[in-house]
Amino acid sequence: MNDLSALLKGNPYPGRGIVLGRSEDGKSAVIAYFIMGRSENSRNRVFVETEDGIRTEAYDPAKMTDPSLIIYHPVRRVADEEGVTTIVTNGDQTDTIRDFMLEGESYVAALNTREFEPDAPNYTPRISGILYPCGSYVLSILKSLEGDPGCCVRNYFTFDAPKAGLGHFIHTYEEDGNPLPSFRGEPRPVSVTGNLDEFTERVWESLNENNKVSLFTSFVNLETGEAQSRIVNKHQ
Repeated sequence: MNDLSALLKGNPYPGRGIVLGRSEDGKSAVIAYFIMGRSENSRNRVFVETEDGIRTEAYDPAKMTDPSLIIYHPVRRVADEEGVTTIVTNGDQTDTIRDFMLEGESYVAALNTREFEPDAPNYTPRISGILYPCGSYVLSILKSLEGDPGCCVRNYFTFDAPKAGLGHFIHTYEEDGNPLPSFRGEPRPVSVTGNLDEFTERVWESLNENNKVSLFTSFVNLETGEAQSRIVNKHQ
């Protein structure tokens, strides 16, 4: 198991990242999603709460140059007879997964209609997480084959019964670079410690000061389904 803070402090630009897991006391499912940016356009964002999750928004609309890949709903919640499923992604595939789920289709079918972002030469991976009411979860990544846009690599990782204090972390970029190298391997197992506020502060303070933009965290009570969430924006 890796120390999440150490992983974040050791990587100045992991890009966008998702952590799904179980709280230290085992009572809650845990979610974290953060965005980072190197350009003025990417850094000009905040998270705002919506009825079913969160969305990104321009902090200064006058400075927004291209909203196509940076304005989206990172988090959406879908309710059914089983409870509430939470979808977390780094792009508008959040809506694709939600729409397929509402039609009774699988997340795999949804993501098979999508691929990495068309932002050559980086071809930013699309990372997605799905947290089910029981606490099990899925993480996925759609990425180019070593920078070749002619081939999309689709990886899906399912975690049925995570242990207390354990999470899994996936992010878009393996490290900083030009072009940016895509994440490699399986989601990293990481320790999840503290309550919601402590966890939120630890993640936020571990992100690179120059590149971090926004963070969303949530603890979902596995018995009641009640979710408590936090949003941290650098521009607030």
